[in-house]
Amino acid sequence: MAKGAVVGTAVVVCAAAATAVGVAVVVSRRRRRRREAEDERKRKAAAVIEEVEQAFSTPTALLRGIADAMVVEMERCLRADPHAPLKMLISYVDNLPTGDEHGLFYALDLGGTNFRVIRVQLGGREKRVVKQQYEEVSIPPHLMVGTSTELFDFIAAELEKFVGIEGEDFHLPDGRQRDLGFTFSFPVHQTSISSGTLIKWTKGFSINGTVGEDVVGELTRAMERQGLDMKVTALVNDTVGTLAGGRYVDNDVVAAVILGTGTNAAYVEHANVIPKWNGRLPRSGNMVINMEWGNFRSDKLPRSEYDKALDFESLNPGEQIYEKMISGMYLGEIVRRILLKLAHDASLFGDVVPPKLEQLFILRTPDMSAMHHDTSHDLKHLGAKLKDILGVPDTSLEARYITLHVCDLVAERGARLAAAK
Repeated sequence: MAKGAVVGTAVVVCAAAATAVGVAVVVSRRRRRRREAEDERKRKAAAVIEEVEQAFSTPTALLRGIADAMVVEMERCLRADPHAPLKMLISYVDNLPTGDEHGLFYALDLGGTNFRVIRVQLGGREKRVVKQQYEEVSIPPHLMVGTSTELFDFIAAELEKFVGIEGEDFHLPDGRQRDLGFTFSFPVHQTSISSGTLIKWTKGFSINGTVGEDVVGELTRAMERQGLDMKVTALVNDTVGTLAGGRYVDNDVVAAVILGTGTNAAYVEHANVIPKWNGRLPRSGNMVINMEWGNFRSDKLPRSEYDKALDFESLNPGEQIYEKMISGMYLGEIVRRILLKLAHDASLFGDVVPPKLEQLFILRTPDMSAMHHDTSHDLKHLGAKLKDILGVPDTSLEARYITLHVCDLVAERGARLAAAK
């Protein structure tokens, strides 16, 4: 081989080697940048999680402080202090069931996104509940923000259908009008056992023309428009109804708590220690108090940035603070807000934030609960929820475990705050 050819070959080899080295350096730099970017993403995710863990911490001392603050507010409201956040409403229920009741009774339970219509045949202390039937009806979302007439006409129409299939197993004496107990799970200023004016809507309802009106009158007029011969004989809050149901089977029951779409509590109080009670003391000496504790607020409550933002953007900002931290209407939304921050700050679901994750209340509490209870080794059920609800087709195992941890934090805080009372 000629000397020139050898030199030329050497040059080509050197050039190729240099190119290879250059490519290797570029690849190495890219890998390092990706590794650094991934490390930074994980650092940011860890920072957000640490902040949430601190904000959602509920040590025992904090819970005791919350319980003490609740007692102070209860006493203020029983004195009719206008600045007390709790309502402590007098229910006008001074006698609870004994188990001796006989006859056919209907009930309507309106307290959230669904309502139930119920009929029951009672047979006294020996037979107790002879037979019962019920149906549950979903309220169309547009009726939750529509007019009072539209909502109550819809309810009365469903009630009329239910009465129409009563059947021979239920016995109504000839000439007797059907009695209806109306469980209405929103704050009401009760004026008698069968009347009360709505104070405000909660749980996502915002209906024109009902606040300040007698809700029994609204329902009665709707039933009349349907041609339904039925009389509302009792108006109670769902918590008072739960207390009555508990007393029906156990005479020692003195309190009831609702943890559902919203939250509330009711208990039996001695009537002579209720300063704001102006009437004659009831013969029983007792009065059931509907606390409306969902509206409890105190500096002791550990409100995070997510709670404050949710409240600010809600239909009733500044109200139902306690309810917005523990009830089914809001827990899924709190989780969504935390996941959204993780998506923005730490690219939890990739470089692009899932558009659906920006939508308010897209993550419902039943779905959050299903994710919270996923015990599969790869969290496949949780991953399916993220895909179906948030439109994230592929999630890493790390993202799923972070989501599970967020669900755990929100659920545990809600449970501990609820138990504090």
